[in-house]
Amino acid sequence: MAEHTGELAVVTGASTGIGYELAKIAATDGYDLVICADEAEIEEAGRKLGQLGTRVETVQADLGTEHGVTALWEKIADRKVDVLMANAGRGLGHAFLDQEFEKAKDVVDTNITGTISLVHKVGRQMRTRDAGRILITGSIAGFIPGAYQAVYNGTKAFLDSFSEALANELKETNVTVTCLEPGPTETEFFKRGELMDSSVGQDDSKDDPAMVARTGYDAMQKGTRQVASGFMNKVQATFAGIIPDAVLAQMHRKMAEPGSAEKA
Repeated sequence: MAEHTGELAVVTGASTGIGYELAKIAATDGYDLVICADEAEIEEAGRKLGQLGTRVETVQADLGTEHGVTALWEKIADRKVDVLMANAGRGLGHAFLDQEFEKAKDVVDTNITGTISLVHKVGRQMRTRDAGRILITGSIAGFIPGAYQAVYNGTKAFLDSFSEALANELKETNVTVTCLEPGPTETEFFKRGELMDSSVGQDDSKDDPAMVARTGYDAMQKGTRQVASGFMNKVQATFAGIIPDAVLAQMHRKMAEPGSAEKA
């Protein structure tokens, strides 16, 4: 029998990429699953995860909206959530003033508002029981002023900080908060975020989402507060606190500027 048989894990952004891999690990560990994403592919993800022998329920909802968060919450409100892996997020490339503002707002609504709304609801439930684990997908991008990804990097800076603060507030309880801080990972993120014409979008050395998910999942189970996946990402996160922001922004520009892939 798997270690966590009968326990419930909720995973957002679980149709593909890191979120799907997190759900897959949890299923293998015996957790029942409620998985959520804003696209129809969540149903296929649920079917595949169900083949691992666990119970899987799917919710198709946009967590950047109040209606979407409510739809997911109604599915889990009266149940004991043992693990919440808040992974749903959106990216957006190109210069801020060239972006459609509604798209930029969607990034903020999904990455920040939707995440903290769900964490607030589930976290209160966990605190009342004095038990539970929360994993929030931040990013090493949160340590870097993101020229040509200004809004996205800003939202990840918020999540990196928020996770650490919440972990501190809960340190006298048995509820743990872990922030996973990936670097560039081989997912649909770059296509969906209009970054395929950038140097980072075309980079073939992106991390494997299964490896990133395993790093975050193991850290969460240990109660580790922050974890960067991959050696070079750990180095980058460390040096981000030393290198001046203006230099970091210029470095990021070279990776994310539209057309930089062709220049490279």
